[in-house]
Amino acid sequence: MSNAPATAKQIILKTVSEIEIMRRANQIVGGALNMLREKAAAGVSTWELDRWAEEFARQHGAEPAFKGYHGFPGSLCVSLNEQVVHGIPSQKVILEEGDILSIDFGVRYKGFYGDAAVTLAIGEIDAPKAKLMQITRESLYKGIEQAKVGNRINDISAAVQDHVEKHGYSVVKQFVGHGIGTALHEGPEVPNYSIGKKRTPRIMAGMVLAIEPMVNLGTFEVKVLKDGWTVITKDKSPSAHFEHSVAVTEEGPVILSDNIQ
Repeated sequence: MSNAPATAKQIILKTVSEIEIMRRANQIVGGALNMLREKAAAGVSTWELDRWAEEFARQHGAEPAFKGYHGFPGSLCVSLNEQVVHGIPSQKVILEEGDILSIDFGVRYKGFYGDAAVTLAIGEIDAPKAKLMQITRESLYKGIEQAKVGNRINDISAAVQDHVEKHGYSVVKQFVGHGIGTALHEGPEVPNYSIGKKRTPRIMAGMVLAIEPMVNLGTFEVKVLKDGWTVITKDKSPSAHFEHSVAVTEEGPVILSDNIQ
């Protein structure tokens, strides 16, 4: 679940054993997203996806992280086509051939959080949507490559933005990635756009970062709908969203949600 830029939150470094618990939490998230990839098809409602995700989490000893978070009503954020993030599951929203669906899921496991997201094609999609998904996913990995000890958070941000804008797309600026641990949103914020290297924290071993590019086919501008949650592109262009939770180690970045297909 993305974070709206706000006051700085505390950066909390994790021990090796804590990162192992977080790996398990994120493997549960990844397992749920893999299951939803198989089930997300034309004719299925986003409410059904939400129910399956919650059942999966509980069967694996975890609880949904988003349900009730600041009043959010679902276990999943399900965002369709021009919806960027934080879409609310509904029995009335039925997937259709040609849609793209961003699914963001988090769990709490043994006191720690896991958080990841994917964008899925529902049946056959058009070439512009497919390319948008490809570039967004690539930008996530460009960012992850920079999650190294000694770099700054802005190195992640700039790598994402450079890749996205090189291909003519826009990164969302109103919502950002974040640290994660015993809280769903910890410091530091991880923007998907450069704000200047010296203005961002140095990356240290023990950080766990939820890196999550949100990329629009049109302009970067977004707005929040009347439900107070669902974020859409102002120009109604499609948007894609990919996310991994990543531990920073002396040996380099480790993707904790690496089981996502």
